[in-house]
Amino acid sequence: MNLITPRAAKPIVAHDRVSLPAGRAPALVRELTAVDRERLLAHFLALDEDDRLLRFGQIVPDHVIENYVRAIDFTRDTVFGVFDDQLHLTGVGHLAYLPAEGDKRTAEFGVSVLESVRGQGIGSRLFERAAIRSRNTHVTTLYMHCLSRNSTMMHIAKKAGMKIEYAYGEADAYLTLSPADQTSIITEMLQEQAAVFDYALKRQARRTSRLLETFMPTAAAA
Repeated sequence: MNLITPRAAKPIVAHDRVSLPAGRAPALVRELTAVDRERLLAHFLALDEDDRLLRFGQIVPDHVIENYVRAIDFTRDTVFGVFDDQLHLTGVGHLAYLPAEGDKRTAEFGVSVLESVRGQGIGSRLFERAAIRSRNTHVTTLYMHCLSRNSTMMHIAKKAGMKIEYAYGEADAYLTLSPADQTSIITEMLQEQAAVFDYALKRQARRTSRLLETFMPTAAAA
């Protein structure tokens, strides 16, 4: 069960991004914390049966998703998210670190994107961020497991040049990562700063909108 429970040719680079229509800004990926747990839960509960099957490997009921979200250890794993203007999580990437084997360290990546925002490169941006974090935390192999009909994850895997192994309708994809360097460290820092700033702006805009709404009935009555 892919509830976050390894070799390819090239590493992810920051400029390898999906082309977006004119006027649409690329998704900004922010690292999540325990404070975001309720929004995480809302994101996963919004997935329909087919999306849950693609994300977790089987159709899971609400209570299983609730247990999964409650059990996420943010001090051990890393979770990334993309927020819309209403601060809803439209995309989530979960990076889970597997037990090290000598000097080899593997991390498993799982991703989900709401149907309403697919085709905007959100899944690719989440994977790109996870790959950079993996490099910067001494992970040597990034691993993904999914159903072979999961077009989102298969697109990400092929685009990244991952080695893909197919068996019985499922797929395992592996990406060998380059060691961290100054560029990867600075890139991750700048990406996080941009995402945090973007989130703060959206939160302030949302608060301002709500405040204005409270005055509207009074203004109308006057």
